[in-house]
Amino acid sequence: MEPRRLRDLYDLRMRREARPDGPGCRVERVGDVVRQTGPAHAWNGVLWSGLDASAADAAVTAQIDHYRAAGLSFEWKLYAHDTPADLGGRLRAAGFTAGAAETLMVAEAAALPREVPLPEGVELRAVTEETGVRQVVEVHERAFGADSADLGRRLLDRLAADPGTVPAVVALADGEPVGAARLELFPGTDFAGLWGGGIVEEWRGRGLYRALVSHRARVAAAHGHRYVQVDAADTSRPILRRLGFLPLTTTTPYTYEI
Repeated sequence: MEPRRLRDLYDLRMRREARPDGPGCRVERVGDVVRQTGPAHAWNGVLWSGLDASAADAAVTAQIDHYRAAGLSFEWKLYAHDTPADLGGRLRAAGFTAGAAETLMVAEAAALPREVPLPEGVELRAVTEETGVRQVVEVHERAFGADSADLGRRLLDRLAADPGTVPAVVALADGEPVGAARLELFPGTDFAGLWGGGIVEEWRGRGLYRALVSHRARVAAAHGHRYVQVDAADTSRPILRRLGFLPLTTTTPYTYEI
């Protein structure tokens, strides 16, 4: 599919028609904004907006008021093609802080390499209970240097409520967690999301990241999803390009702290 049409399909299915991504979360469309609201440890924020210059500032203020009333910090997930063109500047003026931009990349799940060999001595294990969740959190904190307690709570919530929708996997080397990744499946949609592909520093450059991508793409294809999607950091974008992922646009998180 031509990149612009694929981006438009992604906008429709995964943003404008977004579904709640965890127990206790709700997605609602208010005017030209689609947002998710849930518990404090959930992802809270704006998924899509279709604003013009005359309405943008009022819409930004309305979202701040909504989340402030709920006592929740939140994120406005802004894509480079969202309107108006100066929305990022308007968000900063309203008190948001911009994070690092990432590249939205998409590939056909069935077209990705089917078998990427694991490094010697490494095995992949599905995360189905609390021990596996703790290992995912450990990998994320070592790989990304950030507190991942909320991620652990979200995984436990999803595993308890609907275990088939979040196939997380941990890579173990002699029993030690050295890599982890998640796959979000939304039945009936074209896309599956690849999230949190983290590798601890001493295991990078050995093909483990590629193996985790391949593994999750096979699972997505088996569940009937045509495409897999990644919000790629600069470090992973070249690897994904070589695997066959196509860049569609960039996305920047704007966070508002209550």
